[in-house]
Amino acid sequence: MFAVIETGNQQFIVSEGMTLAVEKLDQESGSVEFNNVLLVSGNGKTEVGQPLLSTFKVKANIVKHFRDTKVIAFKFKPKTGKQLKQGHRQHKTLIKIESIDSVK
Repeated sequence: MFAVIETGNQQFIVSEGMTLAVEKLDQESGSVEFNNVLLVSGNGKTEVGQPLLSTFKVKANIVKHFRDTKVIAFKFKPKTGKQLKQGHRQHKTLIKIESIDSVK
């Protein structure tokens, strides 16, 4: 069974037991529920929301918070010799999907 959820303005395909790195969540630790479920498929059935399915939710546990690898932005102006180098590390949260439940 798998589902498509939305978090941090991104969509992820998730199934039970998988770990996933998402945009930083506000909670420090514990469990979190995702109610923005777009699609659920399993047992020969597929349910698609228009745009969301209000009858399903995905439960996950927060494993850790971390910072992603550095992304370098380098700007160069050829005639003046102007250079600008910037780095950025995005804050992320590692979660483990526990279950995909029906709310019915």
